[in-house]
Amino acid sequence: MYDVHVIETSGLGDRSYLVTDGTVAAVVDPQRDVDRVLALAGELGVRITAVAETHLHNDYVSGGLELARLTGAVYAMARDDEVAFDRLPLGDGDVLEVSPALRLRALHTPGHTFHHLSYVLEHEGAPVGVFTGGSLLFGTTGRPDLLGHEHTETLARHQHASAHRLADTLPDGAAVWPTHGFGSFCAVGAAATPARERTLAGEKLANPALRLAEDAFVAGVLAGLDAYPAYYAHMGAVNAAGPAPVDLRLPTPADPAELARRLDAGEWVVDLRSRTAYAASHVTGTVSLGLDGSMATWLGWLTERGAPITLLGATRDEVSRAHRELVRIGIGQSAVAVGTPEELAPDRLSSLRRVTFTDLAKALAGPDAPVVLDVRLGGEWRDGHVDGSINIPLPELTRRAAEIPPGEVWVHCGTGYRATAAASLLARAGRPAVVIDDTFATAADQGVPLSA
Repeated sequence: MYDVHVIETSGLGDRSYLVTDGTVAAVVDPQRDVDRVLALAGELGVRITAVAETHLHNDYVSGGLELARLTGAVYAMARDDEVAFDRLPLGDGDVLEVSPALRLRALHTPGHTFHHLSYVLEHEGAPVGVFTGGSLLFGTTGRPDLLGHEHTETLARHQHASAHRLADTLPDGAAVWPTHGFGSFCAVGAAATPARERTLAGEKLANPALRLAEDAFVAGVLAGLDAYPAYYAHMGAVNAAGPAPVDLRLPTPADPAELARRLDAGEWVVDLRSRTAYAASHVTGTVSLGLDGSMATWLGWLTERGAPITLLGATRDEVSRAHRELVRIGIGQSAVAVGTPEELAPDRLSSLRRVTFTDLAKALAGPDAPVVLDVRLGGEWRDGHVDGSINIPLPELTRRAAEIPPGEVWVHCGTGYRATAAASLLARAGRPAVVIDDTFATAADQGVPLSA
């Protein structure tokens, strides 16, 4: 018997896996906060004897080295990846024994990176599934442009060949267990979100890498690539050097006086509550990045590496969750503050006006139409946008705010999360802003004129 347990990291759009025979276990692509993995192993009563990386990750700091240190497990990764620590180097066809009945067979599947490995899970000699990392994802593939523009087309062609190698090597009923593709920017476009695990048979029906000829697939990939988080540039180097042991202890609490000092200094003070709570009342000068969205991804993208960050949450649990999410991408915080805005800074409170696309349609039809700012990414904008609106993607807003015409700015995104973040940044800079807290897909139905 065998079991594959999924360890979700929804904030980053990734999955790690623990596969076990009931006594020993192997872990594939663990995140940095390995206490979750150790807790699962303890709950199952199994001993971790192997840890395997599909590739040097660009979207998070790996916990593989630390997990191997803590458990004494063998740590395996691609032979050709240059790293500064000891590991078990694997090449195409090499086998990692987990138990007499379970083993992982490495397959070289370049595309997301040059040295990428997938791991075929064999139970009693038969292939039952494959851990595909950033290779074959649900309905798409991992993006091929993270190693530099000059390699993008070459890696896209490798992705196509790797997907076909997996499909030709393994039976249709083999399960597919990808690491990326659940909201991660490591995926090309939006991956599918199946109700249960997918098989290779399902990917053959739905995945462009298996449905299209090579040139058509590559053209589609190149056309569909958009921006990705700036902090990705650091993750590969951190993982190759060997990440330091994780520290999940909370930073020093900031009392109201210290919080005020940080705000006056223009530091990043991040409000972790929902955008509706933020809009109703918040501390002036704070930035809205609620835990109900991809807080870590957007904050890591917006801030300069090493910038002082203070986390503001209504409860200790909120700041603890946020701290954990940021640790996963190698960002430390200098302070935290726990309490309501009224408790932390009663003399400096603000609110944000929230409207719908119906309200926008009425305002655009009136004599004093507002400035409309679209903070979605370029690909989203090109698929359709409000007539006359300005597109400045959220990650570019702090350096391009001067491009926005004077007057009240009505901000929208796809659902309201990024719009609230953008409005908070504009308000922080002294610009009057209104949040269109609505779903863009319904804008036309609400009377908003759109252009393609």
